[in-house]
Order: sequence, then C-alpha cells, then structure tokens
Amino acid sequence: MHVLVVGATGTVGRHVAAQAVDSGHTARALVRDLPRAQLLLPPSTELVLGDGSDPTTLPRAVDGVDAVVFTHGSHGAPGDAERVDYGVVHHVLKTLGPRRTRIALMTSIGVTVHDGGYNRSTHAHDWKRRAERLVRRSGHAYTIVRPGWFDYNREDERRLVFLQGDKRRSGGPSDGAVARDQIARVLLAALTCPAAERKTLELIAEAGSEQEDLDPLFGALVADPPDGYDGPLDPDTLPLAAEPDRVRAELDALTR
Repeated sequence: MHVLVVGATGTVGRHVAAQAVDSGHTARALVRDLPRAQLLLPPSTELVLGDGSDPTTLPRAVDGVDAVVFTHGSHGAPGDAERVDYGVVHHVLKTLGPRRTRIALMTSIGVTVHDGGYNRSTHAHDWKRRAERLVRRSGHAYTIVRPGWFDYNREDERRLVFLQGDKRRSGGPSDGAVARDQIARVLLAALTCPAAERKTLELIAEAGSEQEDLDPLFGALVADPPDGYDGPLDPDTLPLAAEPDRVRAELDALTR
C-alpha cells in the first residue's frame, strides 16, 4: 500500500514509517521540517512538506495514497486541541474527498472522560472524540486505536490486549500501558486486516509474549454501528445534540 503517515516525526509515527517500509509498503510522511524528518525517518520515506492544520498544503500529500495513518497530537497544549487533534483529521478527510482510502486513527485511552481535570483544562479528549466521529462518518474503511500510556509497560509486558467501552478512567498509567512500537504495529496491521474494519479499541499490553497474529484480536471486537457516531460500548458523555453547530455541520458535510 501507499501509506501517508500524519505525525510521522512523532514518537509513534517514526515507528509507523519504519515498520511500513519494512513491511513492503511505500511510506509518505507529511512533515513541517524537512531536515528533521530526514534525520528521523527511513531514507526511502517520501517527504511532503506541509502542515495538517493548513488545508492548502494537503492535496499533494494525499495524492495517490491508499491509506492514511494518523499519529499526530497536540499533547494537551492549551488551545491546540481543536486545531491539531480535530482540525488535522477534518482537513485531511475533506481533502481526500469521495476517494475511498483506508484510515487508521490513533487517539487515546480515556478519550470519553469528559469531566476529568485534564479534559477540563485542555479539551483534548473532546476534540479527539470529535475527530473519531469524523472518521466514522466519512465513509472510509477505518480502525480507531486508543492506546494506553506509551512505554510505561515493563519489558515482560508485551501481550497485546484489545478492550472496548473505554472503561479505564483513572487518567494515569494504571489505566494500562503499551510500547510505542506495538502501537505502530497495530495501526499498520489494521490497514490490511478485514476483521479490523469499523472497529474502535483501547490498546494495552500485559504480562506475556506478543502475539504473532493479530487477526483474532480484531475479530473478537464488536464493530461500530453502521450509522453511529461513537464506539458501540462508549458512554454517552459528549451528546451529539449538545455539540456546537459548526461541529455538527462539519460532521454532516463529511457523512457519506
């Protein structure tokens, strides 16, 4: 596949680009800093200078791609959640237009926790959740991965666990952890696994060895409702009817 990685120079995106190349895919990276990207990414990665929050820079980035993997994030910077966590996804999907593309979106475990201190100060969970809704309504085949805390797992904790319903809600590493390279593996595997389509999952790792075959893990998940906005077991903590008019209008405009 010809895979566009959005957030390719981030700590997960680098693994996605490297593993894509190792798996025989063609990797393209949307980057804002060419010299930095050249240092961090495999030499065979196609680099496209642009900014996901600036839609005028995106047509070349999405041209001819078969799949898009989103690993970008605002990291909770004040005021950036709407522009980055949501806006980048919105602009890329809008630029893709009616052409069908496989999507893998990384958000976060705890993304449905609306009333926690982190979300109250950054609104990052709400904007990530709105980005998930855009992907679900876009008409593209997709998988949404909500990883636990990056690299907080021990060396002997490599057995991947797929959860649903976003029930780990402490807001700390006790919610679960997983290695960055494993997050990348799951995102990439989803692109070519039919059982991963229209699935939303929380991703953690527990004691044990990493599985060779991820298809049974994807296959055991409950699929998102065909005309739904959220994961099938998600709590209704961000009612669609209470969303801003602009957000609902953008959802309606992307719905296919």
